[in-house]
Formats: sequence, structure tokens, C-alpha cells
Amino acid sequence: MPAQRVLVVDDETSNLRLAERILQGAGYVVSAAASGADALLEIDEQGGFDIYVVDVMMPSMRGTELADAIRQREPRAKILYFTAYSHALFTGAQLLKENEAFVQKPVSKQELLEAVSLLLFNDLKGPRDLTKGR
Repeated sequence: MPAQRVLVVDDETSNLRLAERILQGAGYVVSAAASGADALLEIDEQGGFDIYVVDVMMPSMRGTELADAIRQREPRAKILYFTAYSHALFTGAQLLKENEAFVQKPVSKQELLEAVSLLLFNDLKGPRDLTKGR
């Protein structure tokens, strides 16, 4: 199975770099964007990603708005919200949509990897390699 492609979007450089390092260390191919507009440019240039790790509270475009824009291009996109403000995600009784989840910042390496794996593979440990009997 080829490496899964991840786009991480966060306006806080330290959070962006941390998520990028964790995911690259786990074997994902990671691209990074510091804003919703940069993320959309990255998608237009590289095509769709297997999963999007998106900060909820960004200055010019909220993560939920970015997710809507991504879904216009890719209706079944997998979105992992990465936020210190989970209450903002559910303002107005909004529910998570299909193929969405969230992790609360600060997030541990294990929490981030498990959340990504659950969305991508429906399994905490990633894809099952049947030839190795995992």
C-alpha cells in the first residue's frame, strides 16, 4: 500500500510543525499549510489528500469553512479537526459529519496517530497487512 497523503492546516507554526513531524515519523507523506487559503492552493496544485488535519480556529477561514470548501472538491474527504476550542466546533449544535472526527489540543503523539488511523483505516493501528497476520 502506498504511503497515505496528509494535509495539515494550522495557523500556529509550532502546532503545524509538531503534527507534521509526528505524521512523517509514522510514514505518512505530509504537506503543510498555514491557512485555509494556502490549503486550497495546495489541494489545487497536488490534488486531493487521503486525510486533512485541520485547525478549527484560524483567522481568515475557520476549519469548518475549509472543510466545506474541501468537500466541494472531494465529497468523501476525511477531516480530522485539531483544536483547543472543541466547543467552537459544536456551536449551534453542529454535529460532526460522516468522515469527520476531532482531537483536542494539546494532543499527544499517540492520540494524533490513533485518530488519523481510525479515520483512514477504521483501525487504531493502521492498515492490516494480512500477509503478516497482524
